[in-house]
Amino acid sequence: MNANNPYKYKLSIITATYNAIEHLPKLIECLRNQEDKDFEWVVADGASTDGTLELLESITDLNIVITSQEDFGIYDALNRGIKASSGEFYLTMGADDLLYPNAVKEYRNAIDDKVDVITASIKIGNEISQAGSRGKSWFAAQFAYVSGHAVGSLFRKSLHKRYGYYSRKFPIAADQLFILKVCKAGAATKVIKPIVGEHILVGVSSFDVLGTMTEYYRVQLLTGENKFIQTALFILRLLKHYRRLK
Repeated sequence: MNANNPYKYKLSIITATYNAIEHLPKLIECLRNQEDKDFEWVVADGASTDGTLELLESITDLNIVITSQEDFGIYDALNRGIKASSGEFYLTMGADDLLYPNAVKEYRNAIDDKVDVITASIKIGNEISQAGSRGKSWFAAQFAYVSGHAVGSLFRKSLHKRYGYYSRKFPIAADQLFILKVCKAGAATKVIKPIVGEHILVGVSSFDVLGTMTEYYRVQLLTGENKFIQTALFILRLLKHYRRLK
């Protein structure tokens, strides 16, 4: 086997769910429509009661792994899903996110022995997000390195052995903390241009504006950004969004 052959690596798609039956049919459809169907789908469910589990258990045409138990939120579920996965690389998706048919193929084609993180272009709202398009890390945080966490970035699973799993101390911004830790530590990151899907903004960060800004501020300080600049930015963002604060 060629040492640089990306297909020697297995890819896992990890989704955290809780009472998500309303959104799952579109996600299942986009997974079924992948041009490259050689992937594992790991669903970490939070003990849903709305029929989510029954729907997932009825799937026979996807390589699906299901784990269901009460958890402490999305990052606790994702950690469980990562540990249950068998892929060397993983991609996270929300139950309401979408992958375009080319996504798995583009990601697997980009894998090589030396890469740790692969980030593609994604659609967030009405905008196309690309790594680095929002500025440097002091201003753009994780977006200086990746287009986004869910849908937009493929991670080597073994990164968690070196840098830990998603922190339960940050229920909104644990993904940002993990990405900044690994990227600032020198994880080999590859940027690819294809647009691979859509991240739908319906999570906690879309309505808990104050909580989101506060966690982002804390993460920036924890990952070594200048505290005076970050404090000034935090105050400016509070003023900008004060009408939305709860």
